[in-house]
Amino acid sequence: MTLFLQIAFDGILNGMLYALVALGLTLIWGVMDVINFAHGEFLMIAMYVSYWLGFLMNIDPLVSWVASGVFVFLLAFVTYKLMVSHLVGKPALSALLATFGLSMFLKNLCLNRFSPNFKLLPVTVLSGKTIPVGSLILSLPQFVIAVFSLAVIFIVYHFIASTRMGWAIQATAMDKEAAELMGIDTEKIYGLVFGLGGACVGIAGGLLPTYMPVHPEVGSLFGLIAFICVAMGGFGSITGSLFASLLVGLVEAFAGFYIAPIFKYVAVFALYLVIVMLKPKGLFGW
Repeated sequence: MTLFLQIAFDGILNGMLYALVALGLTLIWGVMDVINFAHGEFLMIAMYVSYWLGFLMNIDPLVSWVASGVFVFLLAFVTYKLMVSHLVGKPALSALLATFGLSMFLKNLCLNRFSPNFKLLPVTVLSGKTIPVGSLILSLPQFVIAVFSLAVIFIVYHFIASTRMGWAIQATAMDKEAAELMGIDTEKIYGLVFGLGGACVGIAGGLLPTYMPVHPEVGSLFGLIAFICVAMGGFGSITGSLFASLLVGLVEAFAGFYIAPIFKYVAVFALYLVIVMLKPKGLFGW
């Protein structure tokens, strides 16, 4: 029983991280109907920002996540202004191909400047530390990231549900033309949402160097898992992406332990295929 609970807790902690990464993607899709294929590369950029701040200036990721979040917010906002703003309302494939090109550019830029080698901060405040909970042992870095993730998700959900700007975002997502007739600057809303989506993944990326090495390919898997979580939960549903992320984390953990580590993502993709076949719009889609 202890082993089962240990695996479950590990899966939940990973799932919370996936939920934060998926949050930005589901916001962008839900409001703008745009698929940001560079989402994983935004996370990779955030990890590099946090890593270099730690390596060059000895700033721990527990502090540098702020800089990573702000940097990726600005990167996402500029991306929207220069590229995505011209593709909103066009066929979905246009934005997908454009952001795919951006992802290739960012990945190869980092390959050129930083090499494909893995880079890991030698010492962080949380590295190697654990929390004993009865007979269970929880990784402190993963636990802290899970708490951060839950806090950010709650703040964003409250912002969308309970503020005037959040209501304007909801109105824009429901009917862009009607929102404009009510005096809402939808261009401003789109820029904010794209930047906010970048900030969410930037915060996740800023925290990850506490225990994970950074390299130019690190964002690819996270981006793919984020797409799976958003599609499983229902595009545009924050609650759905959170539930799906936790489910993905649990399936990954149990399949990796009871079957084989090499099959854990096979189990995740199989679950995704089953769910989208049964509910094409996702668990919370409408």
